Amino acid sequence: MTPIKSKTENLIVKYISKSATAKDLDELILWVDNADNLKTFKAYVKDHYAINFSMMNINNRSDKDRILQEIKKEKKRLYQNRFKSLYKYAAAILLFIGVGYFIQKQFFTKNSEIIISEEKITLQLENGNIEILNEDGSSQVVDVNGNIIGRQEGAQLTYANETETEDNTLKYNTLSVPYGKRFDVTLSDGTHVHLNAGTTFKYPIKFIKGLSRKVFLITGEAYFDVTKDENHPFIANTDNINIRVLGTKFNISSYKEESQINTVLVEGSVSILKDGETYNASSSTVLPIEHMATWNKKGEKLVITETEVEDHIAWIEGRLILNEVPFNTIMKKLERQYDVTFVNNNKVLESRVFTARFDIEDINQVMTSLSEAANFIYRINNNNQIIINP
Repeated sequence: MTPIKSKTENLIVKYISKSATAKDLDELILWVDNADNLKTFKAYVKDHYAINFSMMNINNRSDKDRILQEIKKEKKRLYQNRFKSLYKYAAAILLFIGVGYFIQKQFFTKNSEIIISEEKITLQLENGNIEILNEDGSSQVVDVNGNIIGRQEGAQLTYANETETEDNTLKYNTLSVPYGKRFDVTLSDGTHVHLNAGTTFKYPIKFIKGLSRKVFLITGEAYFDVTKDENHPFIANTDNINIRVLGTKFNISSYKEESQINTVLVEGSVSILKDGETYNASSSTVLPIEHMATWNKKGEKLVITETEVEDHIAWIEGRLILNEVPFNTIMKKLERQYDVTFVNNNKVLESRVFTARFDIEDINQVMTSLSEAANFIYRINNNNQIIINP
C-alpha cells in the first residue's frame, strides 16, 4: 500500500471535514485516480474516522468512480454555496491528530442544563450613559441634544448617515457584546461590522469630512464590510496596530487574553501599520487576498501566511470550523461562543490538535463529539462550568 504523505493526509482531512478549497479537491481527485492511492484513501478513512463513510458501501459502480464522483460533487457544491451552512444537522467529523485509531466509548454522565446568558449587549453613549440593547426588541439611539442618530432592530444597530454633528469634533459610541452572543452594527458611512462574542467596539457616531474613518476594536473579533471612500481611508485600530483600507472585506481577531492579532483579507486590499506609523504606499505591508497577517504582541513581529478564509469567518453564521487547532484554543472558542467555562483535568489533551466542523450543535452535542473522539469524560455543573477528566 502506498505510504501517505502529510500533504495528502491534510487534503483528505480537509475534504471530509468540508473545509477543502476547489484547488484542494482538484489535487485530491488526481491523487485518488491512482489505484494504489485509492486503497490508501479507503484504509485511511476506515482507520482514522469514527463514522460510517457512505461512499465505501458496495454497489454496481466501482469504488474509484464513486469516490471521484463524491469529491467532484463536493467541488460543485463549493462553487454553488461557498459560505453557507450546508446541513440541517452537521455530522461533526473529528480527527485526533497523532492517534492511529479512534476509541469509541459511551459515557452516561448526568449533566446540568446550560443556562442561557443573562448578560446584555450594552451601548455606551458619548456622554458615558449606558443603554441595554434587547436582541428581541427595537429602540432609538439619541445624542445629548435629543437627536435620533440610530435605530436598533433586533441584533442590528444602524446609524443614520444624514445626521449632522453639533460641531466638528468626533463623538463616539461603544458597543460591548458578552460571551454567548453576536451583534451587527452599520456605521454612518454604510460600513457593516459583525461583532463576535466577547467583543468591545468603539466608533464615531458620524465620520467627519476630511478625516480618516478610524474605529477601535478594543477587544474581540469583528468582520468588516467597508464602504469604499478613496478620500477617507478606513482605519481599524486594535492594540498597537492599524489596518488601513479604502473599501474591502476583512476579519480581525484581537482578544486581550491572546498573544497575537489575526487579520484575514476576504476581498480588496489592506495595509497593516504599527500604531503611530505614518502610512507610505511604497513601504507599507500589504496583505494579499485569502491570506492572514499574524501580529505577535510581545515580539511585535508580523507574519503573513495563506489561509482558508471560511475557517475565520464561519462564526458570522454561528458555525465553528477547526483545522488542526490545539485543544486549549478550542476550549477558549467554546467559552466565548456558548458562554461556558472549562476546568481541564486531562492535561494530555493540551498537546493535542483537532480538526472538526460544527454548524448548529449545542454545547452538549459538541462536548459529546469531542469526548468520544478523544476518549475523555466530562460533566457540566449548574454554573455553566464544564469539567473534563481522563
